[in-house]
Amino acid sequence: MKWITRERPKIDRIACPWLIKNFVDKEAQFIYVPKDKVFIKADELQAIPYDIPGAEYTHEGDYCTFDYIVKKHNLTDPAIRQIAAIVRGADTDSFQLAPQAAGLWAISAGLSYNYTDDYEMLSIGMKMYDALYSWAKYVQDEKHIWKA
Repeated sequence: MKWITRERPKIDRIACPWLIKNFVDKEAQFIYVPKDKVFIKADELQAIPYDIPGAEYTHEGDYCTFDYIVKKHNLTDPAIRQIAAIVRGADTDSFQLAPQAAGLWAISAGLSYNYTDDYEMLSIGMKMYDALYSWAKYVQDEKHIWKA
């Protein structure tokens, strides 16, 4: 399926494609267009709009689009639920929700600054979220303590 959202992604518009591709729709294709063209292009391309007001897949109250996907598709993996809190904190400027949220925001904002091509940003972001998932799933209890 094709999924479409507004251009210049930061948090949700990179995190959601990672979540969709890995846990919802392995064949997903992602399209970025100007904000005012999302619904027009969605109809034209038979794509699912996401992370934009008026779409089914979007923010609900204090929850971001990543949260909506987790809920809609009944994703119960504890690592995904932990990442959801991190993404929500970063995407809604609620850094108190997870200690990693401010770091995710900083890395995402820097990625957006360094790359002007949305698809290049998505490619790099997918690897970033792969690493975050590996941390949450397998190594979050590992400590980096150097003893002399």
